[in-house]
Amino acid sequence: MNPNKPLALLGGLTPAQFMKTYWQRKPLVIRQAFTSFKPPVSTAALKKMSRRDDVESRLVWREKGQWQMDRGPFARLPKASEPDWSLLVQSVDIQDDAACALMNQFRFVPDARLDDLMISLATMGGGVGPHFDSYDVFLLQGQGRRRWQISQQRDLTLIPDLSLKILKNFIPEEEFVLEPGDMLYLPPQAAHDGVALDNDCMTISIGFRAPDQAALARGMLEAAADQIVARAGLASGPFGDPPLPGPKLDALYRDAGQEASAHPAKIPDGLIDAAVQAVSKVQFNAALAQRFLGCWLTEPNQAAVFDSDYGDGGDDDHDTMHDNMHDGEPEDETAQTQEAPYTHWALDRRTRMLYRGKHLFINGEVAPVAAEAGLKILADARELSGADPVAQKLTPEAVDTLTEWLEAGWIHLVRR
Repeated sequence: MNPNKPLALLGGLTPAQFMKTYWQRKPLVIRQAFTSFKPPVSTAALKKMSRRDDVESRLVWREKGQWQMDRGPFARLPKASEPDWSLLVQSVDIQDDAACALMNQFRFVPDARLDDLMISLATMGGGVGPHFDSYDVFLLQGQGRRRWQISQQRDLTLIPDLSLKILKNFIPEEEFVLEPGDMLYLPPQAAHDGVALDNDCMTISIGFRAPDQAALARGMLEAAADQIVARAGLASGPFGDPPLPGPKLDALYRDAGQEASAHPAKIPDGLIDAAVQAVSKVQFNAALAQRFLGCWLTEPNQAAVFDSDYGDGGDDDHDTMHDNMHDGEPEDETAQTQEAPYTHWALDRRTRMLYRGKHLFINGEVAPVAAEAGLKILADARELSGADPVAQKLTPEAVDTLTEWLEAGWIHLVRR
């Protein structure tokens, strides 16, 4: 994605301009970010998702003026004619290709920050109450109208003893009515309240990850522990394979100077010092952070299920694509079947892939090959053409790895 190319979804701003002026700073209303917009999924499809136990969903309503919430799956939902209820379905992007394609239009923000696409369906008066999010969010109106009130207030006190995080003293400062295709960007902790003005009001939320320091520190500690175990030659956790360069920490504790103890239950000072010294030898550096973040940020959604198919044609199609990509020779016209051959490798919508330098991460694992130029394009564009010169320069090891990913359902063969 060209960061200096104006985008309609940003109101004609370039991604660079948006990130510099608005990202994490101030709200932005974008009229007709998507012209003639049609939601990626229908109302019926969204309700059907809420019935599944592998899809996270919530139902929010008010009963006698009190906010209520229940979690799915839902065998039955309130009638469309009943006011004041909202259905929220999380991670629709891993359930539907069109929803995934919509979310991918927001990849001017690094993938490491992009989280999921949620869709809310509400009847007239429905909403989730005045609240704030700890992360950035784009709120795209899919169908119907929604009135948004927003505030940059500093008082973020919540009403106690509620299952929902509702602001106690919400004081709106601005108000907008969004029509289908309109979009509102909100930075973290911007107070807001959206109320449906029509039945079957659909709002699409593109949310972003915002890990706190505790999560980052805990992850680094877990990665360091995995590395210690891996260097000892033992089975380690997800951050240990393969082990990074570093001390094995295999020296045994020695206390040749220990005096006879009059208090045998007391922990010796020498053992305390040894434990502190051992920890001081652990290397908390960029290489460890890269390993932790690469594996953690690419861990698939817990609801993700991969289909291990190559494409429409099975193994034979895979072999043809392998040959075309690796040697660059076009398939002989007389050898072609009635269907056109596959032309691209494409990441499955549930696959997460990141890289840094020569290191490549996919679906919570360290890739067994270096991040070659072709694999970086696959990660950035989420597809790679077999006709691309860098694809034809992939090493045999990279092609073998792509084959393994095909078998796992992490990538697919497609025709463009």
